[in-house]
Amino acid sequence: MDSIADIGGMHGFGTVTREPPDAPPFDQPWQKRAFGMALLSMRVSGTNLEAFRHALERLDPVQYFGEGYFGRWLHCAERLLLDSSILAPGAVEARARALRGEDVEEPGTPEPARPDYQPTAAGSTREVDHEPRFGVGDRVRARRFGTPRHSRLPRYVRGASGTVERVQPAHVLPETHAHFEGENPEHVYKVAFSSVALWGEDAEPFTLTVDLWESYLEEDAA
Repeated sequence: MDSIADIGGMHGFGTVTREPPDAPPFDQPWQKRAFGMALLSMRVSGTNLEAFRHALERLDPVQYFGEGYFGRWLHCAERLLLDSSILAPGAVEARARALRGEDVEEPGTPEPARPDYQPTAAGSTREVDHEPRFGVGDRVRARRFGTPRHSRLPRYVRGASGTVERVQPAHVLPETHAHFEGENPEHVYKVAFSSVALWGEDAEPFTLTVDLWESYLEEDAA
């Protein structure tokens, strides 16, 4: 999905601030609760990691950037519960107003959104019964395509050429798994790209590696 989450290579965000190695994982106590609620939301809604990522992609830009990393996760948890019809639209706002002492009627429990869906096996790695299409050292090109669905193909590598550095274990395909349409596992490749190939001759020279599913790649004919 071409979303607010896909910001790699974009300008205007300033210098990346690096936390010191001994920095605590949570700056404030509420962040621990938000982290736990986000993980629990996947379990109680019967969703998966790809659906969680797709929910993050669909957040309002103000929510995504304005409320911090764990604020983002908290909004994502609410969206998963809304998508799965565990929460009704407006239920969180109504509960917050009621806790402030307002006389508010909370919406009723909605009908299940996916009564036939069952969570898949643990983890994301899978076995496939065919050989990888590409091998270490092969030149490949990332395909050019946009989609309203979830995808792990970053915009900044589309159309760029790189070299396969490693064949990774096969993983479930994000495009279908996020939408509960099956796992459809594929081989995954660690592909090395030159920064100059991605951002032009003025880019600081370095090598960037990206894990890409087999259907994201084609042979580089150049």
